[in-house]
Amino acid sequence: MKRKQITQIFPFLIPLRQNQRKFFYQISMFLDKNKYARKKGEVLPYEVSSTKTLMINENSGYDILYQYNKVHNLKVASKTMNQILIRPGETFSFYNRMKKAWRYGKYKDGLITLNGKTVPIKSGGLCHLSNMLHYLFLMSPMTVTERHGHKIKSLPNPDKDSLEGIDATINGGWLDLRVKNETKNTYQILISFDEKYMYGKILSDEECPVEYMIKNEDFKYLKKDEEIYESVSIIREEKNKKTKKIEKRETLYQEVVKVDYELPKNTKIEEEKK
Repeated sequence: MKRKQITQIFPFLIPLRQNQRKFFYQISMFLDKNKYARKKGEVLPYEVSSTKTLMINENSGYDILYQYNKVHNLKVASKTMNQILIRPGETFSFYNRMKKAWRYGKYKDGLITLNGKTVPIKSGGLCHLSNMLHYLFLMSPMTVTERHGHKIKSLPNPDKDSLEGIDATINGGWLDLRVKNETKNTYQILISFDEKYMYGKILSDEECPVEYMIKNEDFKYLKKDEEIYESVSIIREEKNKKTKKIEKRETLYQEVVKVDYELPKNTKIEEEKK
């Protein structure tokens, strides 16, 4: 029988535990010898990657107010990292930037998955931003050094055309999204909004000779111990812009996540091979 965490037995201790972890996490960042991206600058001239993502999930099954609160939180958090420069040798940390949000406004209650349950907390919904940034980072020459996928998928993607397995969950003091610039060029994050979409770009001070493409392969649903899991491989291709030829193709990782919502009745589900 799996032992319960103390915060599962005494939920009122969660804020204290979170603050403790955040404190020690900040101390570790101070001592880890990484040079973190902190400065913003004028918009760089060359686009490396771009995307957009639908912000409101009207079929979440929860009060739509939490979706509007999420949009508010995304706009507040994005101000901490919009136009941030990632110079050669620097590391971008999502947590390191979002903790500066108090300069731009206050977070509202948004939804997150905690201990296997969907609950509202202050700053909830910021994974929508970290998901988008992770996708942009994968389509750039920078190196993702820390990324954590969700263990449970509680809702289907609101955008049917979006890729699976690109998510990057964050939790201050526990989980971060980090990317390191190991190149000679400087890169920049650019974020903007309209009424429906959040837009993201990675810019550079030099034109990138390669075009990056991210694909899903081997997507399937698996049944294991009466639970349903989604499994997918994340593939990256690098195409030379001049010759239009694929110069490199690699499997970045395989993502397996528990599905915690009802699938359509005609969904094909395979038994996991032992």
